[in-house]
Amino acid sequence: MRKTLWRMSWGACALSLGLSFGCAPPEPPPARKSSGSSSATTGASAPKEEAKPAEEKPAEEKPTEEKPADEKPAAEDKPAADKPAAEKPADEPAKPEAAKPEAEPAKPAPEKPAEDKPAAEKPAEEKPAGAAVKLGSGELTAGIPGDGALSVEAIQKWLDEPKNHEVLAVQLPEGLAAGVALLNIPQDNPMTRAKIELGRQLYFDTRLSSDNTVSCASCHHPDNGYARDTQFGVGVNGQMGGRNSPTSFNRILSGAQFWDGRAASLEAQAVGPIANPIEMGNTHEKCVEALKGIEGYKLQFEKVFPGEGVTIGNVGKAIAAFERSIVTGPSAYEFYEPLRVFEAANKEDLADLEALKKEDPELFAKYESLKKASDAKPMSVEARRGRDLFFSEKSNCTACHVGANFTDEKYHNIGVGMDKEKPDLGRFEVTKDEKDKGAFKTPTLRNISQTGPYMHDGSQKTLEEVVEWYAKGGHPNPHLSDKMKKLELSDQDKKDLVAFMMSLTGDLPVVRADRLP
Repeated sequence: MRKTLWRMSWGACALSLGLSFGCAPPEPPPARKSSGSSSATTGASAPKEEAKPAEEKPAEEKPTEEKPADEKPAAEDKPAADKPAAEKPADEPAKPEAAKPEAEPAKPAPEKPAEDKPAAEKPAEEKPAGAAVKLGSGELTAGIPGDGALSVEAIQKWLDEPKNHEVLAVQLPEGLAAGVALLNIPQDNPMTRAKIELGRQLYFDTRLSSDNTVSCASCHHPDNGYARDTQFGVGVNGQMGGRNSPTSFNRILSGAQFWDGRAASLEAQAVGPIANPIEMGNTHEKCVEALKGIEGYKLQFEKVFPGEGVTIGNVGKAIAAFERSIVTGPSAYEFYEPLRVFEAANKEDLADLEALKKEDPELFAKYESLKKASDAKPMSVEARRGRDLFFSEKSNCTACHVGANFTDEKYHNIGVGMDKEKPDLGRFEVTKDEKDKGAFKTPTLRNISQTGPYMHDGSQKTLEEVVEWYAKGGHPNPHLSDKMKKLELSDQDKKDLVAFMMSLTGDLPVVRADRLP
């Protein structure tokens, strides 16, 4: 019987390293021969920075911003530290920004940090965590049971259930789980079922806007990968912002929000659009008064935030809790990668499957299981080639698109929009640091196929355009990132990279958008 002690430990280790750092897993160590007739070898994952879902400018946020970021493929009040997504959880996300009017109709003044940030609140009482809950299943986002408008009776019954107020010990789905070190859940805003449900209702409620026409989902809709298929966000009275709407999924792995990172937290980002004249066109005070006048909301805020009730800060906390529950499920890439690692580690043994089945049924069964899972959600030959190219120096994709969420959560100038007479200066407007001119947050590449158009200004309609942009090295300007360089890519290489990005699409949780008080 061949000795295959390495196969479980090495395979798991290699996969974990590959997914958590966004780079190819290490090659397997040299094969070890067994005493049998055959040998058992010893063991042996975005593209470019700008496939960003987009956001808006400080002075003008899109109807609903990401509440972030970073990824199509992705996108923050006080400037957040430029830390890679593979670093601290609280580092930064990539996402929604305020939109600045394209034709600039009565350009509103940039929001003050104090307005972007929900009112400070005392830390929530520590409650023991409830049973572990895996995000992405839909269990937390399906809404209060029933159909039609939410009645006060249904809401009260829901609030009377003790389990709905237990602090959740959340787990990430396969793929994202490699980024667990980046999990970003503030101590003063733990996740509970009741809080997530309240946030879900607020996210889809147009009554947060001044004229009851715009909600968070207007710019970050489930049908468009929690982004929008318009170049810019569209707010009240049809006003248009100046940045593309970034996606609002996988925000649980992000810190600072918006394309320029001006909101320090998801909570701060969530309430910004409400008071932005181009987005929801409301005021925080009027929004709070409107919610207090709806009995179903009043009951929930009083129960979820005892002793505080409806405040703009708690509105931000509830929406942020809901957004943190929206994560991408495992993609074809997640199912192919363990099979790839296994095949590389067992190349000789797998050359004769019949012999392997007889001599090492356990190893054969492992192979069959991995292959069955990969075949159920297959990764094309082009995508497999694209995977190898993505993680190579030839494409340089992982200079920015790294980690479980395929984003370093940093800001880079890749030349987009820098040929304009008055270019959007992005991160510079927050930090006033010369090196940040024209720099925007790296978006996540997860589900990038659903979040076009791309880049902070929505100027690139397809992933093919995005790859071409990187291939030419972006647009030259004094602040162009040193990571940008011309790439020697063949037409097939470009197609393969697009195929790989398409393979990063996973299922999103089922969410009810129609059950409101």
